Amino acid sequence: MPSQQPQPARADTSSVLIFDACQVGVVLRTVLLVQTVLAVAVMFYTDTVLDWAAKVALVTGGALPGTLLWLIVTCSLKHHLQRLTRRKQYAAGIGLGFIAGNYACGMLVLAAAVFNPPWLACGCASALIAAALVAALEWRAKGRTPAATTAKLAELQSRIRPHFLFNTLNSAIALVRQEPAKAEGLLEDLSDLFRAALAEHGESVTLAQEIELAKNYLSIEKVRFGERLQVQWQLDPAANQARLPPLLLQPLVENAVHHGVEPSLQGAHIVIFTQCKNSKVILQITNTLAPKSSTTSTTGNGMALKNVRDRLRLLHDLESSFQAGEKSGTYVVRMEFPV
Repeated sequence: MPSQQPQPARADTSSVLIFDACQVGVVLRTVLLVQTVLAVAVMFYTDTVLDWAAKVALVTGGALPGTLLWLIVTCSLKHHLQRLTRRKQYAAGIGLGFIAGNYACGMLVLAAAVFNPPWLACGCASALIAAALVAALEWRAKGRTPAATTAKLAELQSRIRPHFLFNTLNSAIALVRQEPAKAEGLLEDLSDLFRAALAEHGESVTLAQEIELAKNYLSIEKVRFGERLQVQWQLDPAANQARLPPLLLQPLVENAVHHGVEPSLQGAHIVIFTQCKNSKVILQITNTLAPKSSTTSTTGNGMALKNVRDRLRLLHDLESSFQAGEKSGTYVVRMEFPV
């Protein structure tokens, strides 16, 4: 009988934390969305720019507190709402939106002495916006869930290329008779590396775990390249507990080896730097580049950098930053994210 092909994993919607509205980026985008909708809606009832600006300011006095109320409640109840089914989560979000809309109308009554406010219209309009927000939060949550991004995860895990495996095994075979202890250590590092690459990860791991994985990878490559690979670790222990998406540092270190050490007969110098500064963690990977005239120079398509940037943004949103580029004969990748 023909063997059955394994089916790709599907996202378990019930385990997705949809109402994660606590992050600064989510709050800013939500407020901007609501203000944009209101600003456009007010245009239908004004004739001049000054009249439009005045009415937008008036409506904002009620809409902003209502928006913040929805965000605060959904953020506070996110773990309770997670236990509900998908339909009930949408119903809860829309219901809270209806309440927030009427709260906004109430604020207009108190702050601007607006009599006979359109309670039903406020509630329905707010519920409609809340439905759009819940859909956007669900899409964002699924993007952060490894099971929902099977293709991306497969690409990320395939970063340990077949030729790297073959080279490592060949190095181990060469060491078995002459230096058996060193060969054993090499195979242990390889086992740890593949165990981490193929394991089921959560949303995040600590920076210390990522550094340990990168050390295993560089230990393997050190056997292959010898003195051509020079590694310097400048680590701040205060940054070790910061959270990162799993398998984020290793592809950056592999890029440094692939584009810095491999093309150069003289090898390359790699520096991994971490620092905890003002409630932020700085992670920087620097490698010297091969001369432009080198006939063995390699170029990449930037996919690893793009994946790292996207995954970091999904976890930390606007609280993170990512920069990469050449600088004075070196290639520098620099990240900042919350401690």
